[in-house]
Amino acid sequence: MVRGKVVINNEVGLHARPASIFVQETNKFQAKVTLIKDGYEYDGKSIMSVLTMGAYKGSEIEIICEGEDEKVALESIIEFVEEELKSY
Repeated sequence: MVRGKVVINNEVGLHARPASIFVQETNKFQAKVTLIKDGYEYDGKSIMSVLTMGAYKGSEIEIICEGEDEKVALESIIEFVEEELKSY
C-alpha cells in the first residue's frame, strides 16, 4: 500500500466532467484506489463516490493505492491531478 496527498487545483473541483476524467484515469490501473477527504473514504474508481466527495478547488485529498501496480498508479494519479486536471 502506498499513499500520497494532493490539492485539487482546478476551478470547479472534482465535479461532473473533471470527476469523469479522473475516474477514467484511475481505472487504467489494477490497484484499488481509495480517496480520503475530511476523514471519509471514497472509491476512487467510482464516479458516484468521487462526486459525493465534494472536492472543491483547494481541497486536499489523500490517495491510497493497493495492488500490483500501486506505485505507478499513485504517481500517475497525483501527476494527473496536479498537471492535467487543472485545465478543466
